[in-house]
Amino acid sequence: MKAVAKSLLETLKREKLVLDWREKQQARAAVRKTIARTFEHSLPSPYSPELRSVKSDLVYCHIFDSYADANHSIYAQVA
Repeated sequence: MKAVAKSLLETLKREKLVLDWREKQQARAAVRKTIARTFEHSLPSPYSPELRSVKSDLVYCHIFDSYADANHSIYAQVA
């Protein structure tokens, strides 16, 4: 799980978390789709499709609340 999360965050930062991504519907959809696809292909079989969907929604909400773009997050403010 840790490797999946790390890889997903790197992909999002590199490709999807562009300036003002939260304000553009297409950019938000791309982030949501990337999370869902990553979970679909990377999570082990004990994760049911329903659980993957729930986890995907939770991760999307966290990313939305925590990352303004690839270089600005709530974590950068703490460091």
